[in-house]
Amino acid sequence: MSTLKNTIDTIQQELTAKLAAAHTQKDVEDIRIAFMGKKGSITELLGALKDLSIEDKKEFGPLLQQLRQNAEASINQHKNALLEAQAQAALNKQKHFDVTATLPAAVRGHLHPYTHFIQEIQDIFLSMGYEIWDGPEFETDFYNFTALNIPQDHPARDMYDTFWTDKPGHLLRTHTSPVQIRAIEKAVKENKLPIAGIAPGRTYRHEAVDASHDFMFMQCEGLLIDKNVTIANLFATAQTFLKRLFKKDELDIRIRPGFFPFVEPGFEIDMRCVFCKSGCSVCKQSTWIEVFPGGLVHPNVLKAAGVNPDEYSGFAFGFGLTRLAMLKYGIDDIRLLHSGKIKFLEQF
Repeated sequence: MSTLKNTIDTIQQELTAKLAAAHTQKDVEDIRIAFMGKKGSITELLGALKDLSIEDKKEFGPLLQQLRQNAEASINQHKNALLEAQAQAALNKQKHFDVTATLPAAVRGHLHPYTHFIQEIQDIFLSMGYEIWDGPEFETDFYNFTALNIPQDHPARDMYDTFWTDKPGHLLRTHTSPVQIRAIEKAVKENKLPIAGIAPGRTYRHEAVDASHDFMFMQCEGLLIDKNVTIANLFATAQTFLKRLFKKDELDIRIRPGFFPFVEPGFEIDMRCVFCKSGCSVCKQSTWIEVFPGGLVHPNVLKAAGVNPDEYSGFAFGFGLTRLAMLKYGIDDIRLLHSGKIKFLEQF
């Protein structure tokens, strides 16, 4: 019978050792089954009690019952300890939660190609000392035409397919030049001449939509007014801007005469095609691309804004942001810029 007593002691030691090594609820459950299950070691000992003599039953019966009770208590105690530890760990995690530790899965967005392009243009002109101007897209006839030396009966009005509104004398601006007039008026009122700035923004014309035309397109116009401004200042500005924009140190430009009611003299500034050397579809086989019309501000425009043309002069220029963006990024269809096509937009 000393063998049975040794077995009880051994089982007690094994149970204690296994519980000490148990770190999960599953570990504890496996231990319970191994000792207290239908085929568990303690259960088998209790089942063998019936084969003992009356004297041995009196001696070992209480020991086996005590072993069973101790085992149940130890298993439950360890199970509760693990539950408490898990709860405390969860509470600590909540208290010390780092919101920057993990990020939920998210679809990454990006800027529209127009936004990239406008920011780059603004950076170039800001580096040359220009301001960024903004103004209304819903304009008056005065700022869109009259103040720009285009009176009611001027044939140049036929150059613009204008969106007129139900409100008399109001329209969707056909260019961003009205912003310049407003900027000059403000500078005169606040006595802040000289001024230099650009006005990027949307413009509207009643045109048929195709691969190279749209009823709404982006334009940028610039203006500098100071004393003793010459056309050489305009040419230098145009060349500096185009070199920076297309990242070319050797960029050829040529100057042609052109007519614009709000400048005199007026010029068309062409840039050597950046896509070819002998002619392509972009430059219409000419190797030149018209990009930068401008000229010296007409005295009538200065007068309309309250500037004395005998004291001040200046130059103005304008270019299609949409057209330059298509050239820079190699976009062959203007409609792609407003299409919302993901495969197209993901390229930028």
